Amino acid sequence: MTRQRLVVIGNGMAGMRTVEELLQSAPDEYQITVFGAEPYGNYNRVMLSAVLCGEKTIEDIVINDRQWYADNRIMLHAGPAKTVARIERGYQKVIAQDGTVAEYDRLLIATGSKPVVPDIPGKDLTGVIGFRDIMDVNTMLAYSQNHKHAVVLGGGLLGLEAGHGLLQRGMDVTVVHNNAVLLNRQMDQQAGKMLQAELEQRGLRFKMAAQPQELLGDENGHIASVRFQDGSELACDLFVVAIGVRPNIALAKQAGLYCERGIVVNDTLQTYDPRVYAVGECIQHRGATFGLVAPLFEQAKVCANHLAAHGVAEYVTLPTATKLKVTGINLFSVGDFVGDEYCGYILFNDPTLGVYKKLVVKDNQIQGAVLYGDTQDGIWYQRLMEQKSDISQIRSTMIFGKTEAGSAG
Repeated sequence: MTRQRLVVIGNGMAGMRTVEELLQSAPDEYQITVFGAEPYGNYNRVMLSAVLCGEKTIEDIVINDRQWYADNRIMLHAGPAKTVARIERGYQKVIAQDGTVAEYDRLLIATGSKPVVPDIPGKDLTGVIGFRDIMDVNTMLAYSQNHKHAVVLGGGLLGLEAGHGLLQRGMDVTVVHNNAVLLNRQMDQQAGKMLQAELEQRGLRFKMAAQPQELLGDENGHIASVRFQDGSELACDLFVVAIGVRPNIALAKQAGLYCERGIVVNDTLQTYDPRVYAVGECIQHRGATFGLVAPLFEQAKVCANHLAAHGVAEYVTLPTATKLKVTGINLFSVGDFVGDEYCGYILFNDPTLGVYKKLVVKDNQIQGAVLYGDTQDGIWYQRLMEQKSDISQIRSTMIFGKTEAGSAG
């Protein structure tokens, strides 16, 4: 049997999880070629913060080493020169920067996302970096050996993990956030303030509701300080930008695929060209884009199902829970944690224990949850929310957890 040719652009978690699922369901269906811009096998990008703070090594977070590709008869083209330069859909082939060509019957685009870099004077100074890959982590580790002052722009998940990791490596770290509340997209004010207080006790500094105006360099073109719109300045040897990502759609747009904020796909993860699929942070599905790993893995499962010609799965976007990968800090957030005028709120707050719980309820259904300090019932609350369970019988006790509320849900 002649195997079809599948080319995968992107050697990250979404693309390779799709390949893993495909190998399980249809191991002999495709001759697979993978292009990756980094000179490695597939690794767990989610665990980069654990490498930064010293809990893991690079080797610990490798998912599939190069031998795995060989064992599964996958042709891997990895490294900057192997970055795909263009897709020629008319000829059904992709061409890498070094001229490497691969023809396809099916194409899977998994180009991920690019960090958002603010347009600040001085952003091109040496010592200004993002936090997206192994090279960034290696740069931060090198700086921590002989530099003192780090400034992290962004009080979201990635920024806090970067700040905590650099703190663990011995640097003085200030996290700059444009909002008065940390993790303001996942936490309400109470939980955000509790989180900030705990991180401050560990040694992190914060400059809240602040905007950098300019990055100032020394005579060698290296960053030396950050000037803010309020006129204040912070000494800075390393400036880490972690204010979010946007889908990496440049290649798809070059190929003439329909894009909005991301590569637009249907419920089977196909683009407007039925031979071309896309998964991960580069896509847009029913108006939504993605930055957490759980939906990416679900997309991979559905995409592999259709590549294997089983054709029974459809991708449905579900609320994704937020967790912070900082040892000893427990927080959980899912759904609409703000609510509206028609919502009710169930609250538990014990500052002495450092525990805060908030459930947002509407029509006897959970709309969202924020938990800080005690998160053991987070998955239960999430399941009740996803299943639109009627909580009227357990409403008075459910804030104390599944055990107190009985076996409902």
